[in-house]
Amino acid sequence: MSTDTLREVVDGESSLVSWETWDRIKHTEWFVFAAATTFVALFSYFFRAAPLLQGYHGLARTMLVWAIFALAFNLLLGQTGLLSFGHAMFWGGAAYAAALFAVYIHSDPLFMIIVGTLFAMILAFVSAFILLRLHTVYFAIVTLAIAQMLYYLVREPLEPWTNGINGLSASPDAVLGVVSLRQLLPGVLGTLWVDQMYLFIGAFFIGVVVFITRIRKSPYGLIFKAVRENETRASFVGLDVWRYKFAAYLLSGTIAGIAGALYTVETGFTGVNRLFWETSGDVVVMTVLGGLGTLVGPVLGAIVFFYFEGVVDGFAYVGRYWLLLLAIAFTAVVWKYPDGLWGMLQQIGSKLRTIGGDR
Repeated sequence: MSTDTLREVVDGESSLVSWETWDRIKHTEWFVFAAATTFVALFSYFFRAAPLLQGYHGLARTMLVWAIFALAFNLLLGQTGLLSFGHAMFWGGAAYAAALFAVYIHSDPLFMIIVGTLFAMILAFVSAFILLRLHTVYFAIVTLAIAQMLYYLVREPLEPWTNGINGLSASPDAVLGVVSLRQLLPGVLGTLWVDQMYLFIGAFFIGVVVFITRIRKSPYGLIFKAVRENETRASFVGLDVWRYKFAAYLLSGTIAGIAGALYTVETGFTGVNRLFWETSGDVVVMTVLGGLGTLVGPVLGAIVFFYFEGVVDGFAYVGRYWLLLLAIAFTAVVWKYPDGLWGMLQQIGSKLRTIGGDR
């Protein structure tokens, strides 16, 4: 074997080892935590430095909150295959629970989130006994029916408390009476993150990402995938399928409740549209567009969705057609790359890696 040939073999093996090492590292929980923290640390600044995005800092906060919602939805559909068309019941239900608590009891943001999350958890616990007896399209339609029932309850029968179609204002106070979320940060911190509201939301985002990563890597997460792939076979090997579907549904609803309550804290307002079927449809689009069953996909989908709604909407001439443009982009991506935007990026990276290896 010539020296050149030997060098090529050694270089190829070294490259293979390095990529295998990287694959192991990037799937560890510590790496996910570090990546999520870095993302949150730089994401807000990107909206101050990137062309066409200056002045959209509030949109960065909104994207993070909706990314949590999309991650919650993906935990159900992406992990167990249960398609919900009514996830707005957790998002909107928690939003109203947080707002009502702020208006009538106490407006501490942390307690608002706790109350909203508990409401979503209880709602998920109770509704699971109805919904998890259903399968496929029946499950999807009944989730939609329950969400719409809550929408009409909030809109009219409960109007004396919820203010009906006018919505409910709920301006949060300082966290534990100490940290004001609307307070601007000084110096470099202000350049990076602007205000403490962003850090508050970012902390919840990081926590949810790490928690979902832990679930995905646990035995529960593996069983969720087994249920998704073949529910009948999973039951034949002795698994209590209903129990694991219940756990996935409860976790998904609870995390969606965190996002809904956070959105009330972030906006200081909640309205009936947060319980409307269109909200459930939006989170489905975000998750599928970004990449179903992945960790990064729902986050990427939420960012792209709100880029169209919040930025493209402001463009001259084409802005009024942002929803049409989003629909075209969604159709093109899913048609060409069924695994969504994250799958597309992975395929491109794989091809680049192959080209680099060939060289």
